[in-house]
Amino acid sequence: MFEIDKVGVFLGLDVGKSAHHGHGLTPAGKKVFDKPLPNSEPKLRAVFDKLTAKFGTVLVIVDQPASIGALPLTVARDAGCKVAYLPGLAMRRIADLYPGEAKTDAKDAAVIADAARTMPHTLRSLELTDEITAELTVLTGFDQDLAAEATRTSNRIRGLLTQFHPSLERVLGPRLDHQAVTWLLERYGSPAALRKAGRRRLIELIRPKAPRMAQRLIDEVFDALDEQTVVVPGTGTLDIVIPSLAASLTAVHTQRRAMEAQINNLLEAHPLSPVLTSMPGIGVRTAAVLLV
Repeated sequence: MFEIDKVGVFLGLDVGKSAHHGHGLTPAGKKVFDKPLPNSEPKLRAVFDKLTAKFGTVLVIVDQPASIGALPLTVARDAGCKVAYLPGLAMRRIADLYPGEAKTDAKDAAVIADAARTMPHTLRSLELTDEITAELTVLTGFDQDLAAEATRTSNRIRGLLTQFHPSLERVLGPRLDHQAVTWLLERYGSPAALRKAGRRRLIELIRPKAPRMAQRLIDEVFDALDEQTVVVPGTGTLDIVIPSLAASLTAVHTQRRAMEAQINNLLEAHPLSPVLTSMPGIGVRTAAVLLV
């Protein structure tokens, strides 16, 4: 249970994008603060310092420790205040016990402060692991954005290949995650460009990136090229569009690999990492998502 013995004032914050609402209660339940607070360090620090000077230890409680709640918690820590987190579900259930149905920032802040004062067992401590989780939240969110972008770009490439040369799409489309395939399409985006480059040259060019599948891949590419003798109108535009899309896809894949390394470094510092990564089918990205 969260220790509140030495707390002089419980400051509940209903956090918001541009401003928070603060509600301060003494251990006896006397209201000592009830005002909006701009989401800026000087204003927050001034309130924390004033309450600390008058009441001693200040416990700052929020219902959203990440995102819009990150700055007030960081300033509170720096000002010497204790910090805690009241989970949103617990907060909503506790709020149902208070009179009035209207949901306001002032009421929510009062509920948070009073819950911390009277029900400290509902609070969660914000320790180093929570800082790691906050960083993982940002990185995994960005990684998911990159994954969505990779899917969108891959689908666009596959759509164009299906439109102009379905046989070629059946060979290259399922392999767009392989760097050898994106490298190939960056340089030879159309059926004509691939045929002009020649089978032997293409094998030699991609062998360093795909030693085991170079021969098989290029053989399948040329088999696909031989299946279609007609040229669909608009095929020439592939020389412009496909290389650009392939380059974008390569860049996204590179970013995702770098992001995975960053996520892995943070994950290793989390105490739950060995437990999660020891589970079958749980890799770095999945473990990080489970933590956030």
